[in-house]
Amino acid sequence: MSINLPNDGSGKTPMFGVPLFGGRKLPMGRTLVMGILNVTNDSFYAQSRAADERDAVSRALSMARAGADALDIGAESTRPGSRGIQAETEREVLTPVIGAIRRELPDMPLSADTRHAIAASAAIEAGADIINDVSGLGLPDEAPAMMSLLSETGAAYVLTHTKGTPDVMQRAPVYGDLISEIRTFFDEKIRALKSAGVPREKLIIDPGIGFGKRASDNLTLLANVEKFFSFGLPVLVGASRKRFIGNIAGGAAKDDPAERLEGTLAITSLCAVAGVNIVRVHDVSANRRTVDMIEAIARHRL
Repeated sequence: MSINLPNDGSGKTPMFGVPLFGGRKLPMGRTLVMGILNVTNDSFYAQSRAADERDAVSRALSMARAGADALDIGAESTRPGSRGIQAETEREVLTPVIGAIRRELPDMPLSADTRHAIAASAAIEAGADIINDVSGLGLPDEAPAMMSLLSETGAAYVLTHTKGTPDVMQRAPVYGDLISEIRTFFDEKIRALKSAGVPREKLIIDPGIGFGKRASDNLTLLANVEKFFSFGLPVLVGASRKRFIGNIAGGAAKDDPAERLEGTLAITSLCAVAGVNIVRVHDVSANRRTVDMIEAIARHRL
């Protein structure tokens, strides 16, 4: 496998970035590390959960010191089997945390991990730059409002492929042609967003590791992630500490997300080599060092 810096599918490092609010920007041309910060009591990885607003700010500052390029803050667990929470409850939890982190980290790109337009709107008002929506615009009661919000505010948007809602998405998902079906999904959703007035330069795509995917599907996506570069949009991969890593590693890792760091770092290495633009991870420091090592090697390619 050859080592490539992040690219747009043309084999050249892109000169663009994703423009954010307040003059902030997600630069392209290298693999960015997005730190995960959960303010929910049922996220699948217990060590990622912040107990309260003060704890969330402390964790955000720690991730910034560790080299995070962006932070993704969520108040609703979307792990397999989860039933979600009410949008208003999510808004009440998420908004003050984002506001507090924005005050402490005025230059840090902040993402709100939410499927709900009400929560997304409040998050943007509180200081979020990006809406990370794992529903893939698949919630009929939310999609129109979400697209209108994006068009009106100019927030950046992570469009994630998923197959079903979190409570049912892992009930025997089946694909005829995995890569083709996900590419078709992105084609259709990107067109819908364009029709709604959402600028293409604000979009990031995520193939949705673990969202309605079998373990073999996750591995196929990772092994062929460059097939999504042809959209000319930044690609985000979020595989950190997920169950399929434990299934491959076996032993304690099978049931304990705390034992899945090595597998996560292997995936981060693959993504950095392939040219993925953003990796969404729990362990910022370890993943930052991994990405930096890959990029140091790439700079010495003859």
